[in-house]
Amino acid sequence: MPPYTPEFIQFVLQQDKELKEQNASLLAKIDKMSQTIDDMAQTIKELNEKLNKNSKNSSKPPSSDGLKKPSPKSLRESSGKKAGGQKGHKGKNLSVLDKPDTVHKCMPDKCVSCPRRSKCEKRAKVLDTRYTIDIITKTDTTAHELCEVECPVSGETIKGAFPDGINAHVQYGENLTSFVVSLNTVGALSINRTHEILNGVFDIPISTGTITSMVMRAALRMTPAVNVIGEMTLGEYNINCDETGTRVGGKTKWVHEISSALLVFLKLHNKRGKIAMNDIGLLKRYHGIVTHDCWSSYWSCEGDFRHSVCCAHLLRELNGVTENYPEQKWAKKFSLLLTVMKDFRDSAASNGRTALSEAHLNKFDEVYDKIIRLAMDENPLPADTVKRKGRKKKGKARALIERLQKYKGEVCLFTRDFKVPFDNNQAERDFRMVKTKTKVSGCFRTDEGASAYLTIMSYIGTAKKHRINAFKAILNAFTGDPMAILA
Repeated sequence: MPPYTPEFIQFVLQQDKELKEQNASLLAKIDKMSQTIDDMAQTIKELNEKLNKNSKNSSKPPSSDGLKKPSPKSLRESSGKKAGGQKGHKGKNLSVLDKPDTVHKCMPDKCVSCPRRSKCEKRAKVLDTRYTIDIITKTDTTAHELCEVECPVSGETIKGAFPDGINAHVQYGENLTSFVVSLNTVGALSINRTHEILNGVFDIPISTGTITSMVMRAALRMTPAVNVIGEMTLGEYNINCDETGTRVGGKTKWVHEISSALLVFLKLHNKRGKIAMNDIGLLKRYHGIVTHDCWSSYWSCEGDFRHSVCCAHLLRELNGVTENYPEQKWAKKFSLLLTVMKDFRDSAASNGRTALSEAHLNKFDEVYDKIIRLAMDENPLPADTVKRKGRKKKGKARALIERLQKYKGEVCLFTRDFKVPFDNNQAERDFRMVKTKTKVSGCFRTDEGASAYLTIMSYIGTAKKHRINAFKAILNAFTGDPMAILA
């Protein structure tokens, strides 16, 4: 065995040191690359999840689906019945058929030039009747002439006066004004399209400025009634709340809604969260139960009210977990639990009860906790491989599970109090016209225009819930008492 010189030993030690440093550097790089790969895999997973989101498996509105509509579009299962009126359904006939404006006798061809036709028409037997319903586009112009006369009794010259509301040389009547406001708000037409329809159908070239003025005037007339509607929501046992974005003056602003079975109140604000809710001021004065979609701001805004979580939103999120993570079994189990709870509640309510029995509540409570434990096992918190600032990233599924665990009482409140709805669909239905208006007209140009629209739709939405026709409600705001819709 050859002797090792000090120089050789020093060389070997130096090589060993360099190899260890190189190995440590490579291991650090491998760890960093592994972390990068994990991050990229997580990003890809999140992007795929985001790509697969639609109105059926998330909180996204149906308007965001575009042409790629989910199938089926609704969470509601098919009843197996044919579309349309069912057997035994009590139909409604058009009342205008009882008193037709014109009657046309369909006599035989031989009677056309017969001199005795008129006599035969009177004694003709009617075998069948068919109706044609049409409209007549006719403009009615009334000239109000201010008259002056010399009284034959007193000998003085006296002058008449124009009726109330007749202020300009040429102006539009209440029927036309109400129709214009209806087209722009209920019909969701833009100012320009409203102008085109009036010009093309009625040959009335109302300027876009005048149309805007009519809408603003309607909102001004309805404002006192809408303010009362807002105050009336404070007396409701349960209200539904939601918020949605709309474009105003090139910026995204937020429409906040408070509604119930008989009331609709809409308000525009620059913010979406608790700042807006506190500024509007109704929620912080409310003491009942608020049904909402679990948006975090509802839990942190001012106010002494109870919460009820919309289970329809939860079902959509659970669908998203099932579609994106088919290996997870808890989401489908939880969806089934919610639907079973709803079926039991509906059955009990139909029998005149106001809450489920304690036995059923305890059983559902037990199953609820069991599914949450399964969900936690299927979604463990990720281990910390690299120290990072901020909260640990948990993912959508884990965040949903923790939310279900934290707000268990609010999720299940509909089983303990049948006055509380299962979902927040009431608010979403009352919001639908805002999204329709945005899609048809594009956007609002000013805050004033958007606020006027929301005032009118609050008024009309409430009127419709009181079974008052939208056009008649608008006409009544101009010609009668706007508060009449609340009577």
